[in-house]
Amino acid sequence: MDRNTLIGLVLIFGILAGSFYMMKPSEQELKQEQLLQDSLKRAKEGLPPLSSDSLSATKKTETIDTAALTAQPFGTAKLGEEQVITIENELIKAQISSRGGRVKSVELKQETNFDGTPLILFDGDANKFGFLFKANGENINTNDLNFTPQGGNISVTGETAQSISFRLNYSENQYLEYTYSLKGNDYNLGLGVKAVGIQNLMDIKASTIALNWETSLLQKERNIKSERERSSIFYREASGSVDHLSETSDDKESIDEKLTWIAFKQHFFSSVLSSKQPFSNSELEVTFSNNDKIVKHYRANADLEFSSQKDNHYAFDFYFGPNQYKILKAHGDSFEKIIKMGWGPMGWINKYITVPIFDVLDGLHVGYGLIILILTLFLKGILFPLTYKSYQSMAKMRVLKPQIDEIKEKVGEDNPMLLQQETMKLYKQAGVNPLGGCLPLLLQMPFTLAFFFFFPNLFELRGESFLWIKDLSTYDDPITFPAIFGVDHISLMCVLMTLTTLLTTWYNNATSGAANNQMKYIGYIMPLIFFFVLNSFPAGLNYYYFLSAVFTFLTQFIIRQFIDDDKILAKIEDNKKNPKAAKKSSFQQKMEEMMRQQQAAQQKKNN
Repeated sequence: MDRNTLIGLVLIFGILAGSFYMMKPSEQELKQEQLLQDSLKRAKEGLPPLSSDSLSATKKTETIDTAALTAQPFGTAKLGEEQVITIENELIKAQISSRGGRVKSVELKQETNFDGTPLILFDGDANKFGFLFKANGENINTNDLNFTPQGGNISVTGETAQSISFRLNYSENQYLEYTYSLKGNDYNLGLGVKAVGIQNLMDIKASTIALNWETSLLQKERNIKSERERSSIFYREASGSVDHLSETSDDKESIDEKLTWIAFKQHFFSSVLSSKQPFSNSELEVTFSNNDKIVKHYRANADLEFSSQKDNHYAFDFYFGPNQYKILKAHGDSFEKIIKMGWGPMGWINKYITVPIFDVLDGLHVGYGLIILILTLFLKGILFPLTYKSYQSMAKMRVLKPQIDEIKEKVGEDNPMLLQQETMKLYKQAGVNPLGGCLPLLLQMPFTLAFFFFFPNLFELRGESFLWIKDLSTYDDPITFPAIFGVDHISLMCVLMTLTTLLTTWYNNATSGAANNQMKYIGYIMPLIFFFVLNSFPAGLNYYYFLSAVFTFLTQFIIRQFIDDDKILAKIEDNKKNPKAAKKSSFQQKMEEMMRQQQAAQQKKNN
C-alpha cells in the first residue's frame, strides 16, 4: 500500500468518525424519541398519548427551585409520592389514591371476569376525578395534586360504617377535603367534599366550579363486541327522565338540563356518580377503544353551583356494582332504567310480568335452565287461548281452500277485482275472518320480542351453566373454526332453535292450506336468517326460543287432534244457508268499502 492510499484511508475514517460525532443525537432528542415510543405504546394499549409538555415537565422538575414551586398556589401538593389507601367491605374493594384523592381502582369481590380472574371495574392513572378552577389566576386541576390521607386502610362488615379523609391544603384555613365513607354489605361509596376558604382564592364573580370524571372500563365478558354494544353513558335529568348516549358508536352530547346522576354503564356492571347538588352544563362523551381489553372510554364534565361568599359543601355517592334489576330498583333514583327492557309494550311486559315471575322462580333456588323452562311454560299457558283461536281460524281457512280454488278457476286470475269480490262474498257467507289466524299471533309478538331484550340483559344468567353451556349470558360454541366474515363459531343451542323452528314451519304448512308457495318459502328462509343473527347472542335467549318453538310445535300437534275439519265445514255450510247468522267482521266491512271505492273509481275512469 503506497503512502497516498494510506493517507486517503485515514482521511475517510476521520470523516466518518467526525460525521458520527456531529450527527450524534442530543440528550433532549433522545428523550423526545423515548417520549414518542412511549406514546406509541400507550396508543396500542388504548391510552391517550403523552403530551409534548411531558418532557418539558420532566426537565422542569429536574431544575426547578423548590422554593419557587411552593410559592405557587397548592405548590407543595405538586411534590410528594403517591399513597394508596384501601377501603373495603364484603362486596367492593376500592383503592383511593392520594394523587387527586380519587378512586383509583374498584374490585367487585363476589364477581369474576369471564376467565375467572378478579373483576376490576377500572384501574390505573387513566381514571380521573377532580375539580377544575382558577386560584389566584392559575389553572388548578385537583386530579394532578397530592392529597394527604388522614388515616389508613379500612375494612367494614355488617352494619358498621367507617370513613377516611384526604386533604389538599393551600393554607391552614384554606383547603379541599374529600371524605370517603363505606358501610358493610353495600355497593355504595359515599364522598363528601368540603371546600373551605377556596372561595377566597377564586374570582369573586365565579358562580360555578367544574367537575371532571373520566375512566376506561375494562373487558369483563367473553364477547367484547356484544359488551361494547351494550355499554354507554346513561344519565337522569332532574325532571326524572333517563336517557343515554349511543351504544353502538362514538358519541358526544352537551346537555342543558340539570342532571342528578351520571352512569358509566357496561353490559353487566356500572359506575354511577350521583349528587345532591345537580350537575349543570354537562358534556358527556363515550368513545370506542382500539385496545382489546378496554370496552370504552368515558368522559363527563359538568358544573356545580359555587358560592363566592361562604364555604362550599358537596355530597356525592358512587355506585360500583352489577346491573341487576332488583338491586338497582331497590337503590331508587330510577337506577333500574340503566337496564334496557325494551320500548312500549315490550318494556311493560318485562317490567310488570316477566321480572316479577322470574323473581318468584329465582326464589325457588333451582337451576336457571329449569327457571327458563318454567317461565316459558307459564307464558305459553297464558297465551294459549289466543293460540287456540288462531288455529281455529286457520282451520276454517283450510277447509275453505277447495271452494276458493273453485272461485279462482271460475273467475280466473285476469280479473283480480272480481276474484276479490267473490272471495270476500264467500268469507261473508261462511262467517270467516281471513285475518282471524294472524291477529292472535300478532298479539303474541310483543311477548316474543320482549325476551329479545330481557335475556341478553339478565345479570342472573351471568356465569350460570346448563347442560353443555358454560355461561347462559353469552353464546355457546362447541364448534369453532378460523373466522369467516367475522364468524368463528357455531352455537349448538342456536342450531337446535333453528331446526325446531323449521320443523314447526313445515308442520304448519303441511296442515294448513292457507299459505301459498311464496309464503312457504319465506317461512323457511326466516329461521335461517335468524340463525346468523342469533348465533352470537346469549345461549339463554336461544334456549328460550328453542323451548318456545318446541312448545309451539306440540301445541299445534295437540290442537290439530281436537279440531274436526268436517264439523267446521258443516258449520260453515250452515252459515252460508243462513247469512244473517254470520256476523260481519270489521275487516270484511273495510274490505267491502274498499272494493266499492275501487269500483266507483274504475267506472269514473271508464266514463
